Amino acid sequence: MAARRKSVGRRVEGWKAKSWYKVYAPENFDKAYLGDTISNEPEKVYGRVMQTTLGEMTQDYSKQNIKMRFKVNNVAGDSAYTDFVGHEVTKDYLRAMVKRRTSRIDSIVLLTTKDGRKLRVTTTCFTINRADSSQAHAIRQAITDSVKARAAELSYEQFVKEMVLGDISREVFKLVKKIHPVRRVEVIKSKGIEASSVYAQ
Repeated sequence: MAARRKSVGRRVEGWKAKSWYKVYAPENFDKAYLGDTISNEPEKVYGRVMQTTLGEMTQDYSKQNIKMRFKVNNVAGDSAYTDFVGHEVTKDYLRAMVKRRTSRIDSIVLLTTKDGRKLRVTTTCFTINRADSSQAHAIRQAITDSVKARAAELSYEQFVKEMVLGDISREVFKLVKKIHPVRRVEVIKSKGIEASSVYAQ
């Protein structure tokens, strides 16, 4: 029994030794509060990934379909600060966007922002009626060219903000609707690519 009491005491002592850290989004998302994480050492907080929705961050619950991921890259006192590492639109939302006798055209692009950071972006175009193969190819090429060009003009933080808030999609929509009637364009997924993990597309 004595040994058991000693073990319980160690667990309680270990828990008390841990501290809570408040985690915040980057400046381009107004350092929105993302939640708390616990650790016995600040160094162990680095690299942790926090997940939330854009709706929760902005208090705009029409954006609950956009899942956001941030990685801790700095700790100061009891605060932890993050970098954007990716987003994804929920599968339920995508299923609702697909209609019969229409086309879904995906473009997956590895792009580089003005400050040299890399991001893999999946943009999807939903047409009003079915597109033929040449139209689909032209739409995919227009998306690729537009997204790459915009990334080259903006910093990583600027591009990410325009991407998740829909500015990139609206600009692409204006281009592709000239090729074929389009119902919607969405950047449905992105992932920040570290230099060591970049590979040729």
